[in-house]
Amino acid sequence: MAMTNNNRSVCVIGGGISGMTTAIEAAEVGYDVYLIEKSPSLGGRVAQLNQYFPKLCPPQCGIEINYKRIRINPKIRCFTLAEVESISGTPGNFDVTIRINPRYVNDNCTACNKCVEVCPIERPNDYNYGMDKTKAIYLAHEMAFPMKYIIDDKVCTKEQCAKCLSACKYNAIDLSMKPKVFNINVGSIVLATGWTPYDATKIDNLKYGIYKNVIRNVEMERLAAPNGPTRGKILRPSDSKEIRSIAFVQCAGSRDENHLGYCSSICCLASMKQATYVRNQYPDADIYIFYIDIRATGRFEDFYTKVQADNKVFFIKGKVAKITEDPTTNNLTVLAEDILSGKKIYKTVDMVVLATGMVPNGINTKMPVDIIYDEYGFVVPDLQTPGIYAAGCVKKPTDVASSIQDATAAALKAIQIYV
Repeated sequence: MAMTNNNRSVCVIGGGISGMTTAIEAAEVGYDVYLIEKSPSLGGRVAQLNQYFPKLCPPQCGIEINYKRIRINPKIRCFTLAEVESISGTPGNFDVTIRINPRYVNDNCTACNKCVEVCPIERPNDYNYGMDKTKAIYLAHEMAFPMKYIIDDKVCTKEQCAKCLSACKYNAIDLSMKPKVFNINVGSIVLATGWTPYDATKIDNLKYGIYKNVIRNVEMERLAAPNGPTRGKILRPSDSKEIRSIAFVQCAGSRDENHLGYCSSICCLASMKQATYVRNQYPDADIYIFYIDIRATGRFEDFYTKVQADNKVFFIKGKVAKITEDPTTNNLTVLAEDILSGKKIYKTVDMVVLATGMVPNGINTKMPVDIIYDEYGFVVPDLQTPGIYAAGCVKKPTDVASSIQDATAAALKAIQIYV
């Protein structure tokens, strides 16, 4: 829908890999971009990965390149801790109201860490999915953008403590910060609000949240990461022991009308990737992958073939019915029916990893504008208000490379309303 308008600007909602890509692509061809992210740092879920598949390279280099492109481009204005309160208008003339929540740390921050050293209060570390803790004042992660600390006002006692205020030599702490609300006027909007891991506590038979050694695939990613809670060493959460055997449970809640009725498409590949993490650290460990169907289409078939050739990786076609724990050892026994043999099988392992699916953030936090969602909460891209587009996992579950391609397409659509 092309029209004449001098307002050559785009609002991108979501600062993960899709949002950053959209913002960069639009800005680098001359458009003003407002990049809105609700968390303290850009990067999204990709910043929490250990490696990409199939090349098994770390995401840090790609993210850092995007950070640099954003940092040096004056046409991108980035707002973290920001939420969209309202959207109104028409293509070429959208009014967007944005609320910025207080960070309690200003631009004087040099990330010197002196404030953390004196802070007496701890909180669960969101970056590591609660597997360790940070102080009440913390850095989102070691590559955070912006590189500024933040105070969690849910746990911080502020003026009752104020030790961080005394420790800071740069007057960077401002405990009196208040939320700010402002409006922007843009020509087009791109939704790139990403996804959330499925809540595995809802899957009663798999005992996530009850047995400490049952974790999700996202937590396994952090265990294997050099900047994770165990500095990259894959250890059992219950007792920090090294593992000798591990089970990966595919479709944990997915393709199930009681939980997620769809396939998230990347879970099989993610588990096979994580099997390589285990193999690299524990050459003699037994790895069991319980699956309904292995989905590794196109160029990823070679990756599947490579993992399948490992004689210590056992693929078992069968849905896991039950997981039980030995309370004396914390070992886990996985019960499943081996479809190919027609027999029930039991495998006792040190740890279980659940391949939980991707839930679109739109299912819980809908945008304040007329957006059409499907039955699962994904944005229906072809039925939206003209001038409003979607990119990445808000539309469907997808991998990083596909999200980047889709974000580039969204940027192209966003700038085509101008003539």
